[in-house]
Amino acid sequence: MAAKAKQAALKKLKAKPELTEAEREERKAAAAAREEAAAKKREEKRLALEKEKAERQARKEEKAAAEAEAKAAAEAASAKPKLSEEEKKAARDARYAARKERKKKKKR
Repeated sequence: MAAKAKQAALKKLKAKPELTEAEREERKAAAAAREEAAAKKREEKRLALEKEKAERQARKEEKAAAEAEAKAAAEAASAKPKLSEEEKKAARDARYAARKERKKKKKR
């Protein structure tokens, strides 16, 4: 059965008239046009992906810059102010005097 169908298909294929030169050229042109359209579509897709990647990178950089700025601001807010030597000495003397006062009160 299969051999008979195969022979019938081959016979039908052989009976088909051969392509003319104009038909071949037309098919080549159509194939070239399809390939060109596919290449254009691939290029557009590649450009879209590159643009999306660049946008993601820009957002990432903006986020990192904002985080760094926030971190710097937090550090600046939490950092103790730099005291001069006179201010340090005055603070130390005040602590010493307060400690002396507490000891005096305990003895009474």
